[in-house]
Amino acid sequence: METKNNSGAIFKNNKTKETQPDYKGKVNVNGKDMEISLWVKESKTGTKYFSASFQEPYVKAVTATEVANQNNTQDLIDNDLPF
Repeated sequence: METKNNSGAIFKNNKTKETQPDYKGKVNVNGKDMEISLWVKESKTGTKYFSASFQEPYVKAVTATEVANQNNTQDLIDNDLPF
């Protein structure tokens, strides 16, 4: 899903732990993609509000072994080509 500049979408989160956010989503702020997490909180006076957290999108770290395996796979493909 492509997010337009200065917009986003937030969805109810299927929590498996109480500490996880109640809602999660993706937003684009000034051309930068971000992930947003929201928790429903209640103040001492009983007013409900959202507590928010923004973070850069998660990018899985690639290990040296994974890089080596990708390179070996590419070498095998290159060696099998008849030209």
